[in-house]
Amino acid sequence: MRIGVLTGGGDCPGLNPAIRAVVRRGLQHGFEVLGVRNGWAGLLDDGEVIPLDLQFVSGILHIGGTKLGTSRTNPAKSEDMMAQVQRNLERHDIEALVAIGGDDTLGVAYRLHQKGIPVVGIPKTMDNDVMGTDYCIGFDTAVSIVVEALDRLHTTAESHHRVLVVEVMGRDSGWVAVMGGLAGGADYILIPEECRSFDEVCASLERRRQRGKAFSIIVVAEGVVMSEIADKEAVCERDAFGHVRLDRRCVGEKIAEAIGDRTTMETRHVVLGHLQRGGSPTVFDRVLATRFGVRAADMVQAGHFGMMVAIQGNRIVEIPLETAASGTKTVDPDLIRLAQVFY
Repeated sequence: MRIGVLTGGGDCPGLNPAIRAVVRRGLQHGFEVLGVRNGWAGLLDDGEVIPLDLQFVSGILHIGGTKLGTSRTNPAKSEDMMAQVQRNLERHDIEALVAIGGDDTLGVAYRLHQKGIPVVGIPKTMDNDVMGTDYCIGFDTAVSIVVEALDRLHTTAESHHRVLVVEVMGRDSGWVAVMGGLAGGADYILIPEECRSFDEVCASLERRRQRGKAFSIIVVAEGVVMSEIADKEAVCERDAFGHVRLDRRCVGEKIAEAIGDRTTMETRHVVLGHLQRGGSPTVFDRVLATRFGVRAADMVQAGHFGMMVAIQGNRIVEIPLETAASGTKTVDPDLIRLAQVFY
């Protein structure tokens, strides 16, 4: 059996361990494994597919990013592009496809499944917002990077008696902000799931000042909408999946400026940006990606197509791709209430 594997969407640590696991387990099953270069772009036009063997995946367990490359290409935008994907799968005799990605990549995989293409999905996104799985590849590493940054920022904020607004990734969900903020001792956390007014933020800072705390750390997810400060649709530039370019909104900078004007506290902003995507994966992400990759190859062997591998509790399970493509997994309200204890 000849199978293909691709990584789509934004990069994150843990993709290479997943590729390695699919290849190693696939070869044990007697598969011939092909790698699709640069996400769905590698199945458009003439396509770009390469053979994957033990040498290709040797030594990549600890390396961040993806050796196959990635892109935010969206073939579901047109029937012609979807037809190109199908033609390239046929041309390379790819009998099953393992798609590693977030909700956009998995949404395309589900569309292919609906067209009768044998597909298996692996959830990857540092936003951790894919439905049906407790964790996605890349999330644990991203949160660890956020916590390390907050640990460092605390000392400079306290030394200069400043308010620091730290912008982290999170388009429609605030998993990185909440988990990173809780572990990193943030004094306030702003996420898309919970609309907090600017007045509430400033009142919290004032309460801290009255307690003798002349500095504060505020963690802001980039997708936050605060009507007084930033409209999510204010920037019209969009990616291939129709998402607003959130980095152009500069929400952290705008909130910092507004806080400085309102409170007279010296305020700065920090955008962690792509630092959250870089570097080596944590132990958790290496093991999770390995478990996902092995199970995905086993699912291909068993003919369990139209499904996505997931983790629930500590169990690796299989759920329909339809579930993964059905919406966005938002932050657990219990975690939001936990964070509010420390405001």
